[in-house]
Amino acid sequence: MELNAFIGVMNELAPLETALGFDNCGLIVGTERKDIRRVLVALDCTPAVAEEAAAMDADLVLTHHPLLFGAVKRILPDDPQTAAVYRLIRSGIGLFSAHTNLDAAEGGVNTALCRLLGIRNEIAVPPENIMRIGELEVPLTLDELAARVEERLGATALITGSDRIVRRVAVMGGSGGGDIRLAKEYGADVYITGECRHNQGIDAMTLGLALIVAGHHETENPVLRPLIGYLQAHTHDVEYVLSAVNGPVFRPLGKKGSDA
Repeated sequence: MELNAFIGVMNELAPLETALGFDNCGLIVGTERKDIRRVLVALDCTPAVAEEAAAMDADLVLTHHPLLFGAVKRILPDDPQTAAVYRLIRSGIGLFSAHTNLDAAEGGVNTALCRLLGIRNEIAVPPENIMRIGELEVPLTLDELAARVEERLGATALITGSDRIVRRVAVMGGSGGGDIRLAKEYGADVYITGECRHNQGIDAMTLGLALIVAGHHETENPVLRPLIGYLQAHTHDVEYVLSAVNGPVFRPLGKKGSDA
């Protein structure tokens, strides 16, 4: 399949114009390979993922998180900011990322999170249309919902608020602590996100909004398999491989992690 055709399919799912202004989405590392046969899919393009892509002779790495957010003055193999980029370029492998545009997409990060957690009839919350708010089919207590989050995401959840019945749930995978007031404004009983600062937790408690904080990787990882399914249905002659080395950056004591 031609690389440009693949990019067109991705833009149909997650249009570049829906990405937030700070973001760096799209084709980040180009390649002379006009046709792609094998794509490695991961949340992050770490040096280990770049090595994995080279070992399997991938033509392209598709990630959620982009590289090169800020200005880069040099590309070095031992610089954490550019090590993965250096390896990809040396191997002739491209890098395409869909970040906040995939967060906002129907079928993207937050709708995948809703499906997995049993949240129905969700709506996109303006102005960015990234957060989703919906309802549990059967009301649960806060502790019961947190237990579901842990089980289905393979996460260790942190909770604020007393154990009470909750029905209306806001979700935002990744770093959603800055949107606590928005979740409350739209009537959420509880807000599930990946990361939250201490002062943001205090804000939520003051507003009477319960929080379930379940990890950045853990709340975004659920999109990868549905994304692969979408691409398999809308492209041809392309093999998609889920990265075997791109695990959580932080892990609970006693659990094995992955190298960067």
